[in-house]
Amino acid sequence: MNSVDKGVNRPDGRSRRWADHRERRRGELVEAVIEAIRELGPDSGIDAVAAHAGVSKPVLYRYFTDRSGLWLAVGRHAAGAVVEAIAPAVAAVREEREVVAAAIDAYLSFIEADPHVYRFVVKQRGIARDADVVADAMGTVAGGLARILGDRLRALGLDSGPALPWAFGLVGYVQSAGDWWLRERQPISRTALADYLTALMWDGISGIRRAADTPGGLAAMARAVDGR
Repeated sequence: MNSVDKGVNRPDGRSRRWADHRERRRGELVEAVIEAIRELGPDSGIDAVAAHAGVSKPVLYRYFTDRSGLWLAVGRHAAGAVVEAIAPAVAAVREEREVVAAAIDAYLSFIEADPHVYRFVVKQRGIARDADVVADAMGTVAGGLARILGDRLRALGLDSGPALPWAFGLVGYVQSAGDWWLRERQPISRTALADYLTALMWDGISGIRRAADTPGGLAAMARAVDGR
């Protein structure tokens, strides 16, 4: 019985070790590709990226299946880095307006510091599932921001339901403005842009403080505005 059990367990152990190795190797390759993009620019092709990373295309495709899979992994990595930048910036402030300002400035700081990777992720075209690269990356950022906003709403005793649509709206709004800012070679300072975007957003989001003092919260405020 023991020998049978050991025979059954050995393949599982090897499978786990292979899965761990594969995941580590994927991470290493994504990092290498991102470094290549930083050096070569956002319009880099797969051949140039692979050569700069010191690997062959067959090796990349062994771990990512195809070019779309690799680009998607790069997008997810970049989006995770944005969330990691936003979370501590938001955690360091208390007032709701400062939460919005911190999130916007953290996002703009990231794309300012890594413009080639940002442009690479959001401008990929002409490949299978290219829309998924952008949607997946923005979904990761919005999901992380939604958790932060949800925590803030619950801390005020409010329904956290608006957190997800607000997060997607905020990400889309700031992404569009950030695209313009980089495309036009940063015609205004990052601080000025963050202040402008925060000022425009704040009129909508400032309602959460008033809602905390309104019986029924956000839903009651919405009904009052609609006259229902």
